[in-house]
Parts: sequence; structure tokens; C-alpha cells
Amino acid sequence: MTKDTMQIVREQDVVPFRNRVREYAAKIGMSLVNQTKLITAASELVRNMLKYANGGKVLIEIISKNAQTGVRLTFIDEGPGIANVQQAMQDGFSTGKSLGLGLPGTKRLVNEFDIKSTLGEGTTVTVIHWKNGR
Repeated sequence: MTKDTMQIVREQDVVPFRNRVREYAAKIGMSLVNQTKLITAASELVRNMLKYANGGKVLIEIISKNAQTGVRLTFIDEGPGIANVQQAMQDGFSTGKSLGLGLPGTKRLVNEFDIKSTLGEGTTVTVIHWKNGR
């Protein structure tokens, strides 16, 4: 399978990252609508990583399961962690003076969403969007 790791440490890293995600989605023949959902989710997560954890790395992979092909993105940071993941996943919750659409909105855009966070150690968010997703 194809995979790539990108370091995200400043705002200038976002556009090349988005382009790489688009390349992976296009490579498997993902529709434009599904590409847009995946890239929107990826943009939100990468901006969170920059804003709250001063960056991190993202693993981009093409995966297959049950005759389905998709793109899996794993965002790994060593930031402060999320104190209450359940609260952070609620619509309207925000610690960053934003609209609070971040994590729950991102979850709605992709087919699979997983978040693990440890205070003082960091956060890992994994999203998968299947080629024929929603």
C-alpha cells in the first residue's frame, strides 16, 4: 500500500499537505464530493494540530478492507492533550474562541473517526474516508 508521512510545523505546510491528500484520494478514484469532504476534514484537523500543539506529523495511507479502498489520515501531535475528549466531541464546544465545529464537524465529514488523547503527552486522531463513502 502507498503511504507518506508529512511534518506539519507551520501554516505554510498546510497547502502541500492538502495537495498530497487530494493526490491520494484521486489515485483511488474517489469522487470530487468525497475528496472535498476528506480534504475539509484534513484541513480542520491539521489546523487544530498547529493551533493547539504547535504542529505534529500526519501519516497518509491508501488502505483496503472488505473490497473497499480508502484514504486513512493519522494526525499525531505531542501537544498538551485534550482534557475531556467527550466534551470536545460535542457540537458547539470550543476552547479556541471558534465556532466549535472542529472535531464533531470533522467526524461527520468522514466515514470513520477515532481520537485518543493523553494530557501532557498529545493527541492522535485517525480518520478514514472510503472511496464510495456516503
